[in-house]
Amino acid sequence: MPHLSFVDMNPITKKFQLSDGREISIETGKLARQADGSVVVRMGNTMLLATVVSKTEAGEGVDFLPLSVDYQEKFAAAGKIPGGFLKREGKLSDYEVLICRLVDRAIRPLFPDDYHADTQIMISLISGDGEVPPDSLAALAASSALAVSDIPFLGPISEVRVIKLDGNYIVNPSREQMEQATLDLIVAGSIDNILMVEGESKEISEEEMLEAIKKGHEEIKLQCQAQIELAKEVGSLEKREYDHEPSDEDLKKKMTDACYDACYKVAEQQIADKKIRSEAFSAIKDKFLEGYSEEELEELDDFLVKKYFHDIQKDAVRNFVLDSRKRIDGRNLDEIRPIWSEVDYLPSAHGSALFTRGETQSLSTVTLGSKLDEQMIDGAMISGYNKFILHYNFPGFSTGEVRPNRGPGRREVGHGNLAMRALKQSLPTEDNPYTIRIVSDILESNGSSSMATVCAGSLALMDAGIKVSGPVSGIAMGMISDSKTGKYAILSDILGDEDHLGDMDFKVTGTTKGITACQMDIKVDGLSYEVLKEALEQAKKGREHILGEMAKTITGPRVEMKPNAPRLVQINIERDMIGAVIGPGGKIVQEIQRESGATVAIEETDKGGLVTVFAANKESLDEAVKRIRAITAMPEVGEIYEGKVKAIMPFGAFVEILPGKDGLLHISEIKWERLESMDGVLEVGEEVKVKLVDIDKKTGKYKLSRKVLLPKPERESKAH
Repeated sequence: MPHLSFVDMNPITKKFQLSDGREISIETGKLARQADGSVVVRMGNTMLLATVVSKTEAGEGVDFLPLSVDYQEKFAAAGKIPGGFLKREGKLSDYEVLICRLVDRAIRPLFPDDYHADTQIMISLISGDGEVPPDSLAALAASSALAVSDIPFLGPISEVRVIKLDGNYIVNPSREQMEQATLDLIVAGSIDNILMVEGESKEISEEEMLEAIKKGHEEIKLQCQAQIELAKEVGSLEKREYDHEPSDEDLKKKMTDACYDACYKVAEQQIADKKIRSEAFSAIKDKFLEGYSEEELEELDDFLVKKYFHDIQKDAVRNFVLDSRKRIDGRNLDEIRPIWSEVDYLPSAHGSALFTRGETQSLSTVTLGSKLDEQMIDGAMISGYNKFILHYNFPGFSTGEVRPNRGPGRREVGHGNLAMRALKQSLPTEDNPYTIRIVSDILESNGSSSMATVCAGSLALMDAGIKVSGPVSGIAMGMISDSKTGKYAILSDILGDEDHLGDMDFKVTGTTKGITACQMDIKVDGLSYEVLKEALEQAKKGREHILGEMAKTITGPRVEMKPNAPRLVQINIERDMIGAVIGPGGKIVQEIQRESGATVAIEETDKGGLVTVFAANKESLDEAVKRIRAITAMPEVGEIYEGKVKAIMPFGAFVEILPGKDGLLHISEIKWERLESMDGVLEVGEEVKVKLVDIDKKTGKYKLSRKVLLPKPERESKAH
């Protein structure tokens, strides 16, 4: 390869502004020039390098797009060295995986259906700016890399974050603004259509959600136009030619003639059982293949037979739904599958719930922990602690499959995050001292397992006695549409088949007051805001119905926590008392933990010190709290104390009236009678009741008296 000098680079930069005047630039031609496409997107000091490479030929027998999207934040971008032994970036964090998913879900639908070449998009944060979150720029970077390449792509697209703060909608806000927002939404789209929505909110209305999407789309249009202009300057409007999908029009017609009506009739039967319905469709394909001899079957392309039958089945089912306004399992369009639930199913868990809707079932548990159980987050741009954790597990048996257990994949991380955001809004904000972990194990799955997790998780929280603001339910909405006729059908509580065959997967969670989280993926062009509004209204009715079914099991948090649930108390102390509770080298706090059996955590706050006491039972908790209160209590003049003699001196005794606080009981204050010496008067370790009579203003020393608590002897009358 010939040497390339800087003169050969000819980098091209396209700049545009957000509606508030902030500038975003897209540069290509300087970095990673051997990739099919590469760009650097910059906003403020945040810089993302995005590259895309795609093979020219598809793999044999591949009938899908093998697309991988990776997003990674370099620690050097934020001036940090990674933790751990290796001191280098390793496996993607959950946060990075979630951004991968955001980009993937927005990009994937816009590749041509017949493009099957291995394609890899890599996005790296190479410079970080604390005020510019990079996640809202990742899809713009990925799309721009595709725009300057020759890879076939029906974009461009872009992605923005929209928040609502003080009644105003702000696009791509700062982190500080995000913390105060009542709505946090990521919106992805092309110039013409919305493609993906994901976010959380503090019980907002459907109208607010729609308004935020519209606001985001306005900015997306500008960003897409900038990419088109960049592609023109680069000269990459012409894309590579490809032929990745074989075809056999005679076979396609033959299969359509033989199988379409039969598939339509199976759909008409409205079979509720997923397995039986699948077997009925498979029998149609088997019957078609029975018409061929063994020699003819060997010549048939299995790839095409599988593809054409899938397409025929999809068309038949979709047309049945649009024609009849009925579902393949017999339900009406807005009908929710039967629901039953149970709480306190697991006797040893701090909270548990079993939620079943149709053929989807979640067993969820709640575990309560202390501050020491908080999840530590150590990323390039985000560091801190998280006290609410939700994990979602999707084992193979839930769908009757054999699948190795290799830990959570990206799907599990994404579904768990959605459920976590949905439930987070209902948690108490100030009086929740616990670290809370929810685990949802999906035991059966036929659509909407993430929404079953939300419902089961909400029930389990109430079973655990967590003072949630209200129960949260979730529902997955679908849509089947025909662009030629304009017909469409919005489906409530979709099956797995309806998700696969449909044009939309729209998950909405909320309370009776409003929406707490949402996730929407659209697989078709031209979804109008009117249809989206209708879907949101139908989802609201579905959520309310599910909440009604959940209320049959439990209506609110338990008054008392389970007997086996740990107890936790928080005590505010003065800042100068923190050291007294900890003790020299941690001696005091370690002693409290050892002797009480409780766990004690101390942290400095704006108001002073916060001591969190965590124990498995009430006795341990009470003992630890008693000792901490004693240490932090300030002696008051006039108060009477049960003290313990610590030391005896010729002039009196030092008495401990509170842990770590000694006062002088002078020899003259022990008795009303005059004492010549301390011999035999008091012993070390002896308990004695004393009164605090004074605190020296200069030294802060405590002056005690015992005699004032004794009857004063009467004076003898003098003889005259």
